[in-house]
Amino acid sequence: MNAEEFRRKGKEMVDYVADYLENIEQRPVYPDVEPGYLRHLIPTEAPEDPESFDDLLKDVDRVIMPGVTHWHSPYFYAYFPTGNSYPSLLADMLSGAIGCVGFTWPASPACTELETVMLDWLGKMLKLPDCFLAGTHGLGGGVIQSTASEATLVALLAARCKAIRQAQATNHGLLESEICSKLVAYTSEQAHSSVERAGLIGGVIMKKVPTDNNYSLSGMLLKKMIEEDKAAGLIPFYLCATLGTTSCCSFDNLMELGPICNEENMWMHVDAAYAGSAFICPEYRPLLNGIEFADSFNFNPHKWLLVNFDCSAMWVKKRADLIGAFKIEPTYLKHDNQESGLVTDYRHWQIPLGRRFRSLKLWFVFRLFGIKQLQAHIRKHIALAKEFESLVRADKRFEICAEVVLGLVCFRIKGSNELNQTLLKRITKDRQIHLVPCQLSGRFVLRFCICAHGTESLHVQKAWQHITQLTFELLQEHIN
Repeated sequence: MNAEEFRRKGKEMVDYVADYLENIEQRPVYPDVEPGYLRHLIPTEAPEDPESFDDLLKDVDRVIMPGVTHWHSPYFYAYFPTGNSYPSLLADMLSGAIGCVGFTWPASPACTELETVMLDWLGKMLKLPDCFLAGTHGLGGGVIQSTASEATLVALLAARCKAIRQAQATNHGLLESEICSKLVAYTSEQAHSSVERAGLIGGVIMKKVPTDNNYSLSGMLLKKMIEEDKAAGLIPFYLCATLGTTSCCSFDNLMELGPICNEENMWMHVDAAYAGSAFICPEYRPLLNGIEFADSFNFNPHKWLLVNFDCSAMWVKKRADLIGAFKIEPTYLKHDNQESGLVTDYRHWQIPLGRRFRSLKLWFVFRLFGIKQLQAHIRKHIALAKEFESLVRADKRFEICAEVVLGLVCFRIKGSNELNQTLLKRITKDRQIHLVPCQLSGRFVLRFCICAHGTESLHVQKAWQHITQLTFELLQEHIN
């Protein structure tokens, strides 16, 4: 494919993408395929000779689209949003064309410097404390990770490295293996499974702290567990607090947890993967109060800020703590500017060496939407969730299972877990809308999250009609 053919086929692909997104609600939101469906639709080996682009595009419809779960359908209410917008797609196209691998400043200066500035822009939109911003003289700064899962792991590994060095400084001759066996990290029982996974990868004990009636982690129980673990000879070193849990969008109490972590010299990482986008709205910024106590903070613009995957924003209060955990200096990666203090080598801020030019997506989205339109997008989703909540509350057969703060509604039929499991199975089988469940206080609960950019009130109303019709049929069967 030469440049001229790329121009022609590129325009065809843009048309295909635009048609797909414009007409996405006409497709069943959930695919009707069985595991292994794709293998028999394509040859068992790659072709020896080139095939035509037209044939390839036909096979996208024949092979790929039947197996796609359409996350951007207005009838997709599962998990959390995954961001998407035309400006972000255009930026990703440019990033792919530039094709740099921005592990050091000279590898692509623009890739590094735009990321630093965009994370400062975003930090200011969230009104983060200045200590988290790079500016020109700050000790902290931001970095784009691939996911919140990776940010949580990076923070834990940096905290582990710092804790080991502190323990060795006060106990000369103590082996690293001895220290690691005593390190203990904490998180909420409602935290995402990736936090527990970070503990497994990091080789440290990860303890889950029980939550209160609002599924929030508060200070009293954490303090008690820390004291017990210290008495047992363990070394508490890390807490992952969550703002907007996956199950029900509950918020841990940073104003209580932060001072405890600071007093105990523990690293506090704050994971706001979904909810963080809402903090650009002044009325939701108080949910971030207490962030001043944190050592690191993360949220995913690729969830709710119209930036497509992957783009997970992470800030640290002291970048030296992060760099100190990952810094390796082979000769082939050294350069004249690295000691000047004026440049960042993001390879020291992450697990992989290579990285894409992801900050272009933030730059395009911020400039082509503006803060006011991004705020309006967040507020619209929250209003739609409140609309769905009111529909549920008006039907005496159902109950709301957790406070609705942002765009997630947790609800269920009043009755057994088996009844609600059957309802969800029928919803999934019908493929008109897509939901996923969670467990709250031993109850099987359905999650309804406003996800797609194009979701409107009419879609929410239609989804509720579908849920209530299936519920009516299900309850009639139980009566009979």
